[in-house]
Amino acid sequence: MEVGRLPISAALKGKLVSAGYTSLSLLSSLSPSHLARGAQTAWDMLHEEELLTRITTSSVDIDNILGGGISCRDVTEIGGVPGIGKTQLGIQLAVNVQLPIHCGGLGGKAIYIDTEGSFMVERVLQIAEACSNDMSATNTVSQDVHAGKVGMQPRDFLENILYFRVCSYTEQIALINYLDKFISEHRDVKIVIIDSITFHFRQDFDMALRTRLLGGMALKLMKLAKKFCLAVVLLNQVTTKYAEGSFQLTLALGDSWSHACTNRIILYWNGNERYAYIDKSPSLRSASAPYAVTAKGIRNSVSNCKRIKLM
Repeated sequence: MEVGRLPISAALKGKLVSAGYTSLSLLSSLSPSHLARGAQTAWDMLHEEELLTRITTSSVDIDNILGGGISCRDVTEIGGVPGIGKTQLGIQLAVNVQLPIHCGGLGGKAIYIDTEGSFMVERVLQIAEACSNDMSATNTVSQDVHAGKVGMQPRDFLENILYFRVCSYTEQIALINYLDKFISEHRDVKIVIIDSITFHFRQDFDMALRTRLLGGMALKLMKLAKKFCLAVVLLNQVTTKYAEGSFQLTLALGDSWSHACTNRIILYWNGNERYAYIDKSPSLRSASAPYAVTAKGIRNSVSNCKRIKLM
């Protein structure tokens, strides 16, 4: 039996899935002594949290509510309506992870898994050029950058984004199963972005099978995040849900899926302005921040922010 079907609270289901227990059989096969192994003090856990590095979003306001940016060793879900900037934020993170640590990056590479075909290399180049120009203009280029450890030219940014296009749920599952081996051979990968996690699972899909497959994917992605100390970012779409006598927008895959992610960020419109809202996090308080999608990428919001066509 799947954990999602057990008669327990949603919070407890989320904790079980986060710990890797997606089915009752996995729990029943464990002894109390096995569950007690690997104890860690709260002090050690606090110290680890303080040492975790984060990836800037290029919006100071969003970084502030996130405690500095997207955190490593976590699975972060980012969802919102079409046109809100999910893919733009994903591309921005794929570029920013390559920045040196003192500039808000990790000096690493990015894996970008495209399930929808929405990845536009021209847009990536545009954001990379802006990032390169901004670093040069503010004289924040470190010695490591000059030594070639982190590319300063737009071409270098593009070469450090490892792109995968998947066209079916079977390809998606196979690729996620392969990531452990791939990242073991490419230890400089510091972020995995899936755009979007839901595309191949939204329509005409058996619910029981979908729950099982998604639970398995979530478990593998959590293990990757912790094993390699990298960030996993899952972009998600919205769907309609009938509640309280009316149809309401909600993130796809339902409430049970939300417990598979460490953090959940919802992007939404408020008038003509975009906002990012922390809907769920074990370490961050719920808060919202405005942002803008500009020709240079994700930036702080301005008062006259409008829905503009980028390309």
